[in-house]
Amino acid sequence: MKIESYEFGRIKIDNKDYVKDVIIFPEEVKLWQREESHSVGLDDIKEVVNKKPNILIFGTGYSGLMEIPKKLQEYLEGLGIKVIIKPTKDASEVYNQFLENGKEGVIAMLHLTC
Repeated sequence: MKIESYEFGRIKIDNKDYVKDVIIFPEEVKLWQREESHSVGLDDIKEVVNKKPNILIFGTGYSGLMEIPKKLQEYLEGLGIKVIIKPTKDASEVYNQFLENGKEGVIAMLHLTC
């Protein structure tokens, strides 16, 4: 699931374009809709937590405006999940680096606007 390009509001993954926020699992890409558009809550990550990733990368949008509350970060880290939070362009690059290095158990949750 390689990220081929990202620009405000659009991402290309494995030759397919997406214009809504996405979750990149090792085996598939799913659209991601949160309860609050610019913040992430526990209900927004349940499916990801159930997959038990080693690393969870949050792309916080083009300008990095989406919030990942500290309490949520601490919860994930308490489960043994390494959390990386970056604006989406940088998060995409980090995700691809992990992919190229053969790192397993990496999931990316990417906000495409803001």
